[in-house]
Amino acid sequence: MDIIVTPVAYVKNSRTEPVDDNWEPITAEIVLADHIPTEALESISDFSHLEIIYHFDQVTGDDIVFAGRPRGNPKYPYTGIFGQRKKDRPNTIGLCTVELLEHKDRTLIVKYLDAIDGTPVLDIKPVFKEFQPKGQIKQPAWVADLMRNYW
Repeated sequence: MDIIVTPVAYVKNSRTEPVDDNWEPITAEIVLADHIPTEALESISDFSHLEIIYHFDQVTGDDIVFAGRPRGNPKYPYTGIFGQRKKDRPNTIGLCTVELLEHKDRTLIVKYLDAIDGTPVLDIKPVFKEFQPKGQIKQPAWVADLMRNYW
């Protein structure tokens, strides 16, 4: 079954290459696509954080992996693609929780979005506390090491 989606917005920022680290200083704009009415962003400023679902549009079929060591690091365990967050995924979909800094007309200005300039945005959702995980979050130790310089 094919699923066809149309971007609702596009990312604008200074990052043009898919680099894994040092995203914290990057501020991004999310600009609505022409076919999405401005009122789609009505009251979005009532939220501090948003979930951005986007398409890794520069990943090709040859890039996709199903398992491997995260970032090719031999000290990390061999891990299936669904046990890591790398961009080279079967459906090339990214998900990031961002901080909403400002809403201006058809543009959202956000921080903590790890998508490069021109990335198509598939959906924008407000973060509800009630949808956040209950209890303690568990993860292997290698994740903290991998993420040390990410943000």
